[in-house]
Amino acid sequence: MGSIVKPSTTLRRPAELADQKLVSREALPALEAVAARYAIAITPAVAALIDPNDPNDPIARQYVPSTQELQIEPVERVDPIGDNARSPVEGIVHRYPDRVLLKLVHVCAVYCRFCFRREMVGPGKDSALSDHAYAKAIDYIRTHPEIWEVILTGGDPLMLSTRRLKEIVNDLAAIPHVKIIRFHTRVPVADPARMTDEVAEALHHPDVTTWVALHANHPRELTAEARAACARLIDRGIPMVSQSVLLRGVNDTAETLTALMRAFVECRIKPYYLHHGDLAPGTSHLRTTLEEGEALMRQLRGHVSGLCQPDYVLDIPGGYGKIPVGPAYLSQQRDGERMQPRRLVDYCGGVHSYPPA
Repeated sequence: MGSIVKPSTTLRRPAELADQKLVSREALPALEAVAARYAIAITPAVAALIDPNDPNDPIARQYVPSTQELQIEPVERVDPIGDNARSPVEGIVHRYPDRVLLKLVHVCAVYCRFCFRREMVGPGKDSALSDHAYAKAIDYIRTHPEIWEVILTGGDPLMLSTRRLKEIVNDLAAIPHVKIIRFHTRVPVADPARMTDEVAEALHHPDVTTWVALHANHPRELTAEARAACARLIDRGIPMVSQSVLLRGVNDTAETLTALMRAFVECRIKPYYLHHGDLAPGTSHLRTTLEEGEALMRQLRGHVSGLCQPDYVLDIPGGYGKIPVGPAYLSQQRDGERMQPRRLVDYCGGVHSYPPA
């Protein structure tokens, strides 16, 4: 058997994945059914990270479709975090008082198999807001002075052209009460060559502070090229935070999470959120339990630098927002009319008491 030539273009069809030995030929009929419902895209940069000889490769598990995605659980939802319930105008999600999501595009460089918006993005969906919808979204932000931060998401906003990114930043910076613009993206990992000095310049504006949140779930995703792409943003004065999803078979060990969070910090990216897997259709094989997540966070606490500690959060289904989900280290009970001393648990599991207030 000859060696596999790594792809030079994005893989989008199951047959192309089979050519790269990422899926079996026998699985193609079932995977065509997956592809008919959920988008597939694996960029050359991501494909180069996958070991086709490892059936449990953690990079493949994030991006390569599986027949398990056809198994829909009763608890799973088309809109698991309630975007639609909090959308006053097209393109805007206003879930929290001081910030909104601005969903500009519905395409991504790569499509994650656990995506909570998997029913809303990809081929066959609207690719971007129309000019009319965009104008109404900007007008909504302009007429709501409580909005301090605008979070650009989608899809992936960095799929837009450099010219368009600059126009959008300028439009938002012209609104006096908007002080923070945040971009959520996979592009520095999925297509690091896209992160040019020109893109970094387009994201920067003297009248607002721009932040970029990078989504990565495994330390192998932070290649030298991805690190250089992030450095181009950071060196331009754009701070970065991380977002990750806790995924079974990808990063559900203390060792992997430790390596991932340390890699972020080494890249000057502050770990921000570790999301519990959302109830998106066909993703049960990738979700852990909350108890497993709490145990992993307890293992990180104290054993890894405070710089490396993300918040473990759950998006409450239905659009009610994120909550931290532990683990808890403090509890207290009442003894009749008196409060007992607080029970404190240190990172090693030791139990201590603290006087009641």
